Amino acid sequence: MQKTKFILGGLLILAAVAYLIVSSTQASKEYFMTVNEVKAEGAAAVGKSLRLSGAVVGDTIEYDASTLTLTFEVAHVTGDNDEIAAQGGLAAVLKQAAADTTRERVKVVYVGPKPDLLRNEAQAIMTGKIGADGVFQADELLLKCPTKYEQAVPEQAAAQ
Repeated sequence: MQKTKFILGGLLILAAVAYLIVSSTQASKEYFMTVNEVKAEGAAAVGKSLRLSGAVVGDTIEYDASTLTLTFEVAHVTGDNDEIAAQGGLAAVLKQAAADTTRERVKVVYVGPKPDLLRNEAQAIMTGKIGADGVFQADELLLKCPTKYEQAVPEQAAAQ
């Protein structure tokens, strides 16, 4: 009898721990998406926690220093590394995406200081949620400017 209570108590504790792990994982789950995927999802993407990537379109950048509100658009860039390599590398893909007016775009709003690397053709990786109006409300903003780093790579490393 004592052994049965111990086993049942252990199973209940194990079940509770498993439930907490699963529920916390589901609550913090983010979907990594490209601009085309967000557009294709439509209303199904609204309100989901997303990580979105795209090429910054330079002439859409606006910054209000009094409210720290930054708005800009990102154009679709593929998430497939093999496809990026086949198209000449990330810098070439970002340049083409930012210049192509026919590509799908998403407007982004971010409240915070204007990042130094925010410029035309930078890769923006943002975490946030897309609203019903189709505007991506970014909580976090990471920018990569591949041309800046390509110049710093030694020739022997770039040749590999």
